[in-house]
Amino acid sequence: MILPATPDPRLVTIRRGGTLTDADHHLLALWAATCAEHVLALFESERPDDPRPRDAIEHARAWTRGDVAMMTARAAGGHAMGAARDLRGAPRFAAYAAGQAACVAHVAAHDLGAAAYAIKAVRAAAPTPAEGEVAGRRECRWQRDQLPSAVRELVLDDQRARNDICWSVFDD
Repeated sequence: MILPATPDPRLVTIRRGGTLTDADHHLLALWAATCAEHVLALFESERPDDPRPRDAIEHARAWTRGDVAMMTARAAGGHAMGAARDLRGAPRFAAYAAGQAACVAHVAAHDLGAAAYAIKAVRAAAPTPAEGEVAGRRECRWQRDQLPSAVRELVLDDQRARNDICWSVFDD
């Protein structure tokens, strides 16, 4: 579970009673897609003929351009998560990252799901738990370096607030 019991109004769009603008919602979706794409090879090395996670990432980006409807992007996210169903470890988490990225079109707070699963994928791909911790911190720093300035503080605040429900992957 990566969503809080009480949604942060800063991650709810204005039309649904929150304060998130469409422009910032799109930035969150693009950032989530970037995080998921960064680890996509961990899935594709296991399932090179399964396009669902890559399609989900493209649907997230297409949604930001207005090329697909929210429901279409969300459905692509569900298909990516379906690709993970019978996998374990890094490939599974990478597919989940892609699925979460596409679901940002529906709920902006899924951006942390994409980032958290990407970190879990990198950790799981490491040869030892200790190396996984180092790789996870490196991935988290890389993700933060990709944050658009307009949403940077929002995402960093959200990481602090939801770190516990995101498997503590955002620890510094």
